[in-house]
Amino acid sequence: MFKNYYPAILKAILAFYASCFFSIARGQFNPINPPPKEPVLVSVSDERLAIQQDEPVPKSIAPPEFDGLSLPLATTLPPEASPYQLTNFFAPLGFTGPTSVLPTESQNTSHFIPIEDRWRIGSPTWDRYGKGHPIGDDYPFVLGAWYDPYNQNVLKGDFPIVGQDTFLKLQFRQLNLFEERQTPIPTTPFESTQNPGQNEFFGNPNQFFFTQYNSLGFDLFKGNTSFKPFDWRLRMNVIFNQNYLKVQELAVVSPDVREGTNRHRTDWALEEWFYETKIADMSPNYDFISIRAGSQPFVSDFRGFIFADINRGVRIFGNRLSNQDQYNVVWFDQTEKDTNSLLNTFDDRHQNTLIANYYRNDFIFPGYNTQLSFHYNRDKASERFDDNGFLVRPDPVGVFAPHQVDAYYLGWSGNGHINRYNISHAMYYVTGFDELNPLAGQPQYISAFMGALELSYDRDWARFRCSYFYASGDSDPSDSRATGFDAIFDNPNFAGGEFSYWNRQQIKLFGVNLVNRQSLLPNLRSSKFQGQTNFVNPGIQLLNTGFDADLTPKLKLITNANYLWFNHTASLETLVFQPNIRSEIGLDLSGGFEYRPLLNNNVIFVGGLSGLFVGNGFRDLYQPLQGNVNNLAAGFFEASFEY
Repeated sequence: MFKNYYPAILKAILAFYASCFFSIARGQFNPINPPPKEPVLVSVSDERLAIQQDEPVPKSIAPPEFDGLSLPLATTLPPEASPYQLTNFFAPLGFTGPTSVLPTESQNTSHFIPIEDRWRIGSPTWDRYGKGHPIGDDYPFVLGAWYDPYNQNVLKGDFPIVGQDTFLKLQFRQLNLFEERQTPIPTTPFESTQNPGQNEFFGNPNQFFFTQYNSLGFDLFKGNTSFKPFDWRLRMNVIFNQNYLKVQELAVVSPDVREGTNRHRTDWALEEWFYETKIADMSPNYDFISIRAGSQPFVSDFRGFIFADINRGVRIFGNRLSNQDQYNVVWFDQTEKDTNSLLNTFDDRHQNTLIANYYRNDFIFPGYNTQLSFHYNRDKASERFDDNGFLVRPDPVGVFAPHQVDAYYLGWSGNGHINRYNISHAMYYVTGFDELNPLAGQPQYISAFMGALELSYDRDWARFRCSYFYASGDSDPSDSRATGFDAIFDNPNFAGGEFSYWNRQQIKLFGVNLVNRQSLLPNLRSSKFQGQTNFVNPGIQLLNTGFDADLTPKLKLITNANYLWFNHTASLETLVFQPNIRSEIGLDLSGGFEYRPLLNNNVIFVGGLSGLFVGNGFRDLYQPLQGNVNNLAAGFFEASFEY
């Protein structure tokens, strides 16, 4: 029923942005004009800040009233009209917008000049290189315009809009993703093969995928930006999405084969909406405790191994010991996600997650940070078909009946450097109870663990990396003990991250996924975004080596090689009714680039190529009736534009 309020919320947000631009058109947000080459003498005898004038004000005419619309630069008065010392004023940097600070103090000496809006104090013009400030050169003390996000701008929170400490940040972002990929596509031979007479279980693997996200963000907060924690904060972010998928087999975009092989969807959502306020200051060194309520982003550890999502919840957070220690306690009442856009809806997911963690910065070694964490995930029994018509809850394998899963995670992780060596690690143990695991066909007591370690070394512009990832597997699905590790909502930045084939692609296997998109875990789960955790799975081990290079200040190269294998294949044998499945997944090779033409995050281009050279275990799972399992490849290009 909450969707009925979407149009009203959208109209209110669009009306706000429209009022801002109409104000610009009326001149209320005019950029500060460049100062004259010769600074203008200013009389400081008047109790008001002076207003810029094109011509000197006659002695008989008083200075004009301060109108509050733009920061005054200078007024010229004859020297004999002022008993105090004359001085010069320059334009502030960037685009400052209007000031709301009215003067409350008059000058009564030549030694001090009252200027109460301390954010909009001007700076002298300076052409460091004598080139006239050409576009593309890095210059200090640059004046700006409202459409310029590179330099200081009131619209992105560099200057307050009310008083001295209330800021507004507007965010406009567009993300475009183009992806050509190959993944095994299961077919049902009698109904959904694209070509008549085809009898293979897996069809043509070629796919093309495009998605575009357009977001409008509004962030209003009181505080001194990076110098002091927020006193309060209000944020809203609306996202519009369109996505397109083209495949070569039927019953992929929909279980109804009449839907063909193409799918185009549009969606929008109020993805972020929260209010934050400070509860108390805990020390003179800006230690604090705050609370945030609403739909908010949260990553529970350094690399996103267990939970990384935007969802509705309540978070209490703060720091102590001059920010050496930090802590979070978060409770999420999660919502369903749209199947194709992956945006939040207002439908209840019937899932609750409690997370508590504690960080210590500079633990033993300066630059090395550590964390202890606890996660509790309660996924209640429910039934769900996704937006394309496929069953995602419970998993459509074995005895698929609604069941509740309670899982408790205890973890220790660290990230940082010890002298010249970078280190990142994580260890998690999970316990709990699954009322009725679909694959095992009976209740399961959960006992599984995970470990990850990455070591790297920086040599000038290059970084050399190696890493190892381990997730335990279930060696006997027929017993009552589930020992395959699974996460709540992972998005790991590890072993190649978005460039790795295994991490990036969703590989399907008869109703469930061998691995889900943006995950390392072969959890045999219908969907990471809408399905339930499954602890009866084969587990995985991964060895990685990588090389990153900052080729130029704008261009970065990322390369990775991953070798992967299953820990135990008994759960796979149960799923596909096939004995003697071997453990080798294969060799995952990937490479890509990140290009930032403006040396900031306003424009970013990311692209990459990856391939999986399949191993014996992968061949056993996807072996066709005739021929061999082919190696798989994928490529993507991503363009991000942000104001």
